[in-house]
Amino acid sequence: MPAESQPAISSFASRTAGTRTSPAVGNYAAPKSFTYTDPTAGRTTAEILRGYQPKQIVHPFAKIDPSVDPRLPRAATIAQERARAYTRRRCWRYVKEALLASGAIDSYPKSVNAKEAGDELVRDYGFKRLAIKDPYAAPIGSVLVYYKGRHRPGHVEFRTKDGFVSDFRSKTAQPHPLLGVYAKRG
Repeated sequence: MPAESQPAISSFASRTAGTRTSPAVGNYAAPKSFTYTDPTAGRTTAEILRGYQPKQIVHPFAKIDPSVDPRLPRAATIAQERARAYTRRRCWRYVKEALLASGAIDSYPKSVNAKEAGDELVRDYGFKRLAIKDPYAAPIGSVLVYYKGRHRPGHVEFRTKDGFVSDFRSKTAQPHPLLGVYAKRG
């Protein structure tokens, strides 16, 4: 190794002495973060990313609420077994059939539009609207109702442990406004 390159390495090592480093490769230790001067915030440290992590958990898993009727998580499981990879635009029909098959309700709901599901479940089947505004905070088995627009039918789905299900499975909640989260107390 030439003599003139050694001071550069030792100079770099002295400048990065306060940073975290990964295991040394030869004489060079790759830094995990670097420090720079930001005009607005002053001296700032940033982490160096060393690759893409596609399976990173963005939202935590849903929790089981013991006060929720145990037939509702069963209904979500039934819907998950029957669901497709992509929507067929029959979310409310699949949710109705899963609720009926699990025994959570005793008759087939009559409303046509998904955005009317919450009102009918409360009025006719003993469901309660939960004080939850975040779909990811909903307990497993709860029914989530979304508003998609004035002349559109809306969307309804179940909360599962790792996502949402109606006529299709999804890891993320709908981007539409949430009308309400509904569940039956057990």
